[in-house]
Amino acid sequence: MILSSYPVHPLLQSPAGLCLAVIVLAAFCYLVRFFRAGAAARSARPAAHDAKAGSKTALSSEPYVYPLPAAYPDWSIEKTKPLPYRAFRYGPKYHVTMGLRTVTADEWIELDSDYPKYHAKRTARLAERADKCVHTDPSAWDAAIELLDEMARYLPERYPTLFRRTAVGLDNLWSGESFDFVRRPLLEDPMAIAARLVQDDLAIMVEGEDGRYYLRAGAILLAGFWRLSDKLGMPLEEIHTSGDVPQYNEKLQRGMSNFFTRLRCGQTYCRNNYFIQVDDDLAWSGSIGAEDDEVVSWSTAEKDRAVEHHWFRSERQSLRRLPKSKAVIFTIRTYFHPVTELVQEDYVPGRLASAVRSWGDDVAKYKGREKYGRVLCEYLDREHEKQLKRGLDLSKESEVRAYPY
Repeated sequence: MILSSYPVHPLLQSPAGLCLAVIVLAAFCYLVRFFRAGAAARSARPAAHDAKAGSKTALSSEPYVYPLPAAYPDWSIEKTKPLPYRAFRYGPKYHVTMGLRTVTADEWIELDSDYPKYHAKRTARLAERADKCVHTDPSAWDAAIELLDEMARYLPERYPTLFRRTAVGLDNLWSGESFDFVRRPLLEDPMAIAARLVQDDLAIMVEGEDGRYYLRAGAILLAGFWRLSDKLGMPLEEIHTSGDVPQYNEKLQRGMSNFFTRLRCGQTYCRNNYFIQVDDDLAWSGSIGAEDDEVVSWSTAEKDRAVEHHWFRSERQSLRRLPKSKAVIFTIRTYFHPVTELVQEDYVPGRLASAVRSWGDDVAKYKGREKYGRVLCEYLDREHEKQLKRGLDLSKESEVRAYPY
């Protein structure tokens, strides 16, 4: 049988030559598959942020899409209690760190039974002070619209008994509000709309031409100790140094800058912090001065107020990159409890007293300890002794209250 009319090379007429040809052909096929697979893998990767400081975000042709979250297990606006974040550690040494930890995309925004109270407070603040608490710079407008789109995808999936997605935005099934993200012009600043949906304050950081991240948009309604109007337009490092954050330059600046630069779409990070406040206003701590005073500080606070005026203020902050604009969205959920309520929890009085005493002078000044430390620690010590007398086993604390709870 004639297979080809072409002459056969003399090398292929021997068994050794034929074997060699087969090996060469197999190697060639392997290399083709290898390079094709590499190209496919590169095209499938989510857009990454260039790790080199000062570089612009590498844009992919197809933006990353965050997966739809699972519904929060058995979530109820009446029964789902706030998570008990107790983000303080035993002394004797207080370590200044970023304290970041990864969480799943499902855990981006936390809502709970305090939603009605927070919704009312935030609605009132928007009516009274939106011009001071909310702003979107034109450079962040697309990012703010993208944030609304991300919330439209996320909230009705995570909290289906609270939100329903519509053709133009979202319905709040509890409050009866309907939100239109499509109409132009919008009825209000897009950050104000986003603020009406959740319990968190919101900030958008946009990369500048110099590679630094700037605060370009925000809805900061319940911050307690700082004002959006003081920080708008500042780069990341100035936001912190202008507020005298302890050891920022020495221990935080480089790591935080690198984190923002390297944060990839698809990653969600959280951190927690805590403060003591000597008044009961969730939105603004009047102890440090009136909200519209030019300068505010702990120097104006009344010293040694009774412990009934001491409140534990904790923030749960999340960070993730928006896929299209590549801006970083920063959420700040505040938890606010009387100290007299907090000490009813096992292990908390002793650990909090140890943590407060562990602050160095710079941290103590930043957190205002001189105004309340004596009264607070004496009270915590007494409550700790009560727990020990009723048989609390300190050796089992790690089994019961793993950080940051």
